[in-house]
Amino acid sequence: MRNTVLAAAFGVLSLIAGGPRPALAQVLINGAGATFPYPLYSKWFDVYTKVAPSVRFNYQSIGSGGGIKQLLNRTVDFGASDAPMTDAQLAQTSDPILHFPTVLGAVVVTYNLPALSAPLKLSGPLVADIYLGKVSKWNDPAIAALNPGAALPDQSIVVCHRSDGSGTSFIFTDYLSKVSADWNKQPGKGTSVKWPTGLGGKGNEGVTALVQQTPGAIGYVELIYAINNKLPFATLRNHDGAWVTGSLAGVTAAAAADAAQMPADFRVSITDAPGRDSYPLSSFTYLLVYERQADATKGKALAAFLHWMLTEGQKYAPDLQYAPLPSALVSREQRQIEKITLPGG
Repeated sequence: MRNTVLAAAFGVLSLIAGGPRPALAQVLINGAGATFPYPLYSKWFDVYTKVAPSVRFNYQSIGSGGGIKQLLNRTVDFGASDAPMTDAQLAQTSDPILHFPTVLGAVVVTYNLPALSAPLKLSGPLVADIYLGKVSKWNDPAIAALNPGAALPDQSIVVCHRSDGSGTSFIFTDYLSKVSADWNKQPGKGTSVKWPTGLGGKGNEGVTALVQQTPGAIGYVELIYAINNKLPFATLRNHDGAWVTGSLAGVTAAAAADAAQMPADFRVSITDAPGRDSYPLSSFTYLLVYERQADATKGKALAAFLHWMLTEGQKYAPDLQYAPLPSALVSREQRQIEKITLPGG
């Protein structure tokens, strides 16, 4: 059956190259999860209808926590998460789940301070103190010390965070746990944590809207949400002490720094990566797929899509501010697709 899955996948690749189009029954693949990669996934699913006209995707952008829950409940064909599943989550099912990194992205710290003419500079420990409620005014000496001459207002900081289970929150809190001992003790890292202070918004969209509408707000969102909504975002001091902004180059540098340590199951964190050019709030985002597929037709179609995503699909990433996967990782993931089995396989 594995050979059948691979044959279907390579059949789609032949379509891209202009080969004959096989007659396939209409198939709907349901997925749910991360809002972090949603702009790119929407593009992929739209383009893919031209590659494989018989395949349609229904994707619910509900947050990584919701995507993992629905996958475990088997109400979707794939989940999507910016946070790798934990050992405890994987133990909730006897069926192996495969992690497929799709692209790399950046989380940025955005804010609503119209009087500032230059990007705000923040360190990781300072961001942690703001989210812990220890630094509550924009003209606090700790912020002023990093931003000499900036027009910092005597204004309360309104902390904004996710209200739903979120891979973006995992990336953010994973980073804070690495750079702040106080944060690591409590609240720690996770797709959902007990926030010490602030307002909650659902999805990257919700946090973006909160920051836009709230004077003095600070929040964390995926890079494309800040760019599309013309929100400023902070320059961060990275692991090596260099000041870097969220960018494709910074994300790529962070991935390269940790590429040698990439485990066989691809579950990895690249926040606070070493390297002068590494952006500290960088992450892979994942599609989560059962190794043993319950539906043969959907399994074949999903394997074919994964092959396309890892090859042709990568070229759509940069325009939406995501970094394509390193070629060595793509090769490893293509080999992992061979693990997907169909009923009876």
